[in-house]
Amino acid sequence: MSWSRGSWRSKQLLHIPEYPYPAALRSAEDRLKNCPPLIFAGEVRHLKSSLARAADGHAFLLQGGDCAENFEEFNTKYIRDTFRVLLQMSLILTFVGEKPVVKVGRVAGQYAKPRSAATEIVDGQEILTYRGDMINRPEATPEGRRPDPERMLQAYFHSAATLNLLRAFATGGYADLFRAGRWLLDFVGKSAVRKKYENLARGINKTLGVMRAYSQPDIPEMIPAANQVEFYSSHEALFLPYEEALAREDSLTGDPVAGSAHFLWIGERTRRLDSPQVEFLRGVINPIGIKCGPGADASEMEKLLDILNPDNEKGKITIILRAGVDKAEQTYRQLFREFKGSGREVLWSVDPMHGNPKSDRSGTKTRMFADILREVEIFIDVCRGEGVVPGGVHLEMTGKNVTECLGGSDRVEDLSGSYDTLCDPRLNASQSLELAFEIAERLSAEQKPLLHRTSGRF
Repeated sequence: MSWSRGSWRSKQLLHIPEYPYPAALRSAEDRLKNCPPLIFAGEVRHLKSSLARAADGHAFLLQGGDCAENFEEFNTKYIRDTFRVLLQMSLILTFVGEKPVVKVGRVAGQYAKPRSAATEIVDGQEILTYRGDMINRPEATPEGRRPDPERMLQAYFHSAATLNLLRAFATGGYADLFRAGRWLLDFVGKSAVRKKYENLARGINKTLGVMRAYSQPDIPEMIPAANQVEFYSSHEALFLPYEEALAREDSLTGDPVAGSAHFLWIGERTRRLDSPQVEFLRGVINPIGIKCGPGADASEMEKLLDILNPDNEKGKITIILRAGVDKAEQTYRQLFREFKGSGREVLWSVDPMHGNPKSDRSGTKTRMFADILREVEIFIDVCRGEGVVPGGVHLEMTGKNVTECLGGSDRVEDLSGSYDTLCDPRLNASQSLELAFEIAERLSAEQKPLLHRTSGRF
């Protein structure tokens, strides 16, 4: 079957709401088609090469950011603080785990969310569910929940401004390693994690200082990565009118590119073989993630890979495992064994967030830091036991001082302090850094035998 950027429309639509005024939606799509893409084909290819190195065990994928971006929190401080935490986590993973880190944010496009039900009951009234700021508003009123196509344009311009700022931070000096000691957020306090990070930053500064003393010319020219980083965007490929409108052709090769983000993923609800999301993604050259829970069937996954990566290109596919701490060991071991010998080029990552929902005494949705950490440990241990490279981690986190996940060394015990997520609970900065240290130390202990591998294949 031939592919076009609109061929997904022939499929049964999933997680795409019905708009009351179709002509207004078409008008918004047409205007978006005339906007510049948010990313470029050369960046996509570079990311794909970096992910291929991670699949071979020579790098590590750090993918993290907000569960659902929203227009109200759009400001420089919010974007900077989340970027700062990702820089810190990357620094920890690089210098403790001894691996270069591929940095991918859940940012500049995570404005649409899947929902199990189209409606919900609020104060005895049935209204549409909130599907993300790209589609409707969070306030629980019939008017607020009505899909508005103009919000798709708003999402584009918010994403463009976010990426513009992130590119400036990444290449304009903010990411200079000599600033590592100043990246700490004030609210991290005097915890053990803060002291651990400060010791690491001092050690890095001392090392760079010695290198600077011996280098001619200066160290930024000797080591370009010392004062800038590569940073990529990602989101779930859910709302396809937006994705189609931003799809472009590479001006050099003619290859189709999803112009909304460098990396797009398919969720548990949309990875069926005949879904419109799979149909759209099978035609673009971008790296693709596939969320994979405990119900995943290996033979079905192989069929999906035949569709999404028929040439078995390395760096193209990242399988993001999300079983939950109780099912993780059995699920991951079985999947690795069933895939073994298939010759599939994949990068294995773990999402320890989505499989571990909990509720506190009041019924508020949360996640336990201990469960999140334990699932990552299980992932790394099972990978080692099965001869698989643990290639990355996928997290919902923020630079805000939230109290949404319980536990961690900063002792979050009460969700009421700052619980303001629009969707799922997120790790705060202190919890994120603590998790990064734990992952890095485990990878450092495990990496030597794994690095004898020369391929990401099974």
